[in-house]
Amino acid sequence: MQYLEGRRFVVLAIFLAVALTFGGRLFYIQVLDGSYKLAADRNTLQRIVQVPYRGLIYDRKGQLLVQNMPVYDLMVVPREVKQLDTARFCQLLQLPLEEVRLGLQTARAYSRVKASPLVQNLSTPELAAIQDNLIDFPGFSIKARMARSYRTENMAHALGYVGAITPAFLEKEKYAKYLPGDFLGISGLESFYEPQMMGRRGVQYRMVNVRGIEKGSFRDGEYDTLSVAGQDLHTSIDIELQKYGEMLMQNKRGSIVALDPKTGEILAMVSAPGFEPSVLTGKGMGNRYMELLQDTAKPLFNRPLMATYPPGSVFKLVNELVALQMGVVTPNTPFDCNWKLVRCTHRHEYPHNVSIAIKNSCNPYFYQVMRSAVLRGRSTNRFEDARLGYSEWRRQVMTFGLGDKLGVDISQEKKGLIPTSDFYDKAYGFHRWNFRTIYSLAIGQGEMGVTGLQMANMLAIIANRGYYYTPHFVKGIGTGGPLPQYRQRHVTAVDPQYFESIVPGMQQVVDGRGGTGNNASLLDVGISVAGKTGTVQNRHGADHATFAAFAPAEDPKIAIAVFIENAGFGGSSAAPMAALMMEKYLRGDVAPWRKRWETWLQRPAESFIRKH
Repeated sequence: MQYLEGRRFVVLAIFLAVALTFGGRLFYIQVLDGSYKLAADRNTLQRIVQVPYRGLIYDRKGQLLVQNMPVYDLMVVPREVKQLDTARFCQLLQLPLEEVRLGLQTARAYSRVKASPLVQNLSTPELAAIQDNLIDFPGFSIKARMARSYRTENMAHALGYVGAITPAFLEKEKYAKYLPGDFLGISGLESFYEPQMMGRRGVQYRMVNVRGIEKGSFRDGEYDTLSVAGQDLHTSIDIELQKYGEMLMQNKRGSIVALDPKTGEILAMVSAPGFEPSVLTGKGMGNRYMELLQDTAKPLFNRPLMATYPPGSVFKLVNELVALQMGVVTPNTPFDCNWKLVRCTHRHEYPHNVSIAIKNSCNPYFYQVMRSAVLRGRSTNRFEDARLGYSEWRRQVMTFGLGDKLGVDISQEKKGLIPTSDFYDKAYGFHRWNFRTIYSLAIGQGEMGVTGLQMANMLAIIANRGYYYTPHFVKGIGTGGPLPQYRQRHVTAVDPQYFESIVPGMQQVVDGRGGTGNNASLLDVGISVAGKTGTVQNRHGADHATFAAFAPAEDPKIAIAVFIENAGFGGSSAAPMAALMMEKYLRGDVAPWRKRWETWLQRPAESFIRKH
């Protein structure tokens, strides 16, 4: 009996323990923990997502370029729409019936019980016109948010634009944090720095009655979270220089890229023709985008990053540096201006050395420089010898940031092209090509292609005597500096000593008597410029004009490349344009007599072509 009595107490103890456990848990759930009550009360709670302020964008001097302004979206919950008077609703919104029907159909496809945007980017006056009437249209509400507003008419390609997230984006894991109706960066800096600029959402829970009228916060905001604003971008762009460059490139197609060679910071990047950044904001943005897309002048085409051309005579500088590094020439190697090898566009003095060759842009000289680098007798087979020599020459050329993406901090950058030996094998057949097949590369022609950014970076490398930092727009994020990849120094295969050999010739191009780039001289204001002109052959029309330089020659603070399509000789149009840009940046203004060039340079490109 005592044994049975003892078992009874054990069983009672177990039941008591279980009862206490369940009782304690129920007490916690019903009294202490409000999460279950929150779930049960969803019909009487309103979950308000707080969209954070997007980071602002400034130029290098602290001038505000991109800000936020309030706009409003008309949201709809399809299940709550009752007996919609579509005629009156369309009249109120000033929208066609088909557009409203399509919007409602899209909203139902997304969710019948969740809110999604029907009309976006309503301005404050537009909101005022409809807000008082929304009480007659159940299921519709207004959602306030911040949209982008531009305080500059320039730099549209680099700044980029913000647009509504699409259903295709929402399906990707990368965009898991976004909701329908959210906005994100689509292009330019807005897209590249989206993670830094988007910030972090907050959530507020509000009690509402059956009529949807707010009755206060839920549990004194215990479950609310604050939004965190996105980080500001401090760019390296000099917006006044950018504006000046865009003005000079009116009526033309081409690009201007200006860098600070010591840091890789982009000072200006002009793509012509362009457009104003505000075009891709607000209501009707989609229609305006299609107009730009269909424009035959291709204003959406970001020429400094996407257009690739042969670099022309500017490339002769790299060809010479690689040959010097390979030890096949010296600065005093006296190659003649032999027109039997290739035609020279200039009559000039003899004997030759590298400075005279650069000053006069002598084609036969640089033909012989590359031939010395490629044909080295590595093989008794002349085709194999050319193949081996060209591969080594190309390897060193690639260290100048050519033939591959530099990694600038906006998208759409093209690689350009420095052809491989395999490229020529496919074109002509294995062991069916030699130096005579590829000699045009020596003077920057043929199959070679570079972007405007790559050309400016090429001059930055020469200014630095052999190294560069990846070109970038943003020098500061929030209170920090640029991204880590823009602080890394890249070194070419050419020793610094060889760069000293070509700079005097580059100075003679601009500042010497009879140089091909005399129109870029700034000696009258005490600035020495080192540069190189180029005239790029074009099978489809008039030749392209280019000029690349850095200044001051002794302590470079700006490297620049100007490329103008169908403008002929680079010294006539590209060189004076570069001079104005360099003087504007270094002095803050332009000498009065040179300022008269501004109107002259805004002429159409074809007017610069020499008449024979």
